[in-house]
Amino acid sequence: MSAIVNVNGTITDDRDAVVSVFDHGFLYGEGVYETLRTYRQRPFLLERHLQRLRNSAGMMALGVPLTDAQLGDRIAGTVAHAIPVWPDGTEWYVRVLLTRGVGELSYDPAVTPTPSVVIIVKPHVDPPAGLYTEGVHAIVSSIVRNHPGTVNPMIKSNNLMNNALAMQEGITRGAFEVIMRNYHGELTECSMSNLFIVKDGAALTPPLSAGLLPGITRDCVFEIGRLASVPVREATLRDADLFGADEAFLTGTTREIMPIVKVDDRAIGTGRPGPVTKTLHAEFRRRVQ
Repeated sequence: MSAIVNVNGTITDDRDAVVSVFDHGFLYGEGVYETLRTYRQRPFLLERHLQRLRNSAGMMALGVPLTDAQLGDRIAGTVAHAIPVWPDGTEWYVRVLLTRGVGELSYDPAVTPTPSVVIIVKPHVDPPAGLYTEGVHAIVSSIVRNHPGTVNPMIKSNNLMNNALAMQEGITRGAFEVIMRNYHGELTECSMSNLFIVKDGAALTPPLSAGLLPGITRDCVFEIGRLASVPVREATLRDADLFGADEAFLTGTTREIMPIVKVDDRAIGTGRPGPVTKTLHAEFRRRVQ
């Protein structure tokens, strides 16, 4: 068994979890999701994740059939079923998915009056410690991030084709992550993470207007930057800014703050994790504990 799954209130193991082939999340990718993890068995920043889930759903006129308290209870109940399977103090990876629901083969939302809610819980596995001490390799993808006038990147959508195509390019080139540009040629975000560079002691990240997801950990960097006396701000970034940076790092729920030391075939800064990245990650770890 690799996961415990809750489908509309029914909890099973991964082998018996069933979603209808007529669910519009499967047919058309009409759905949103959130990924969160626990620290000391408690979901980290759950309220922020649920708020972003509602924001994403609202941008596609998808109703959320449960209150935040009910969603929290459903997550806790699913985790409770996982604990006997992995009883050794495991931390948990949790994915909450909300889809348009089951209906006829039609784009009309009226044919899907009941959204589906799926929760997947499995043990969280930290990235290897060496990735934080040695850094990771990224590439700049040839795949352009979705135009906000098509599929708005601020929707954390179950339809991840844009991200998947970019990451598949990265896999063929041996990269840990890929960095995506928008239709203006500006840097936006990575396939599964937000992007920061460091220049002259300040951490810079592309603005939301560039077309990217407002990451939960991205927001945390602004907060911990103040605690660590590191200036953090948004800035329009292009390739030259990245390759001329002193440091670079990516952020995400399951990756925390991960140093990028090489992009394409070029070292970033010294080619080693830099002091600002290390300071921010240490402050982040202090906060979560």
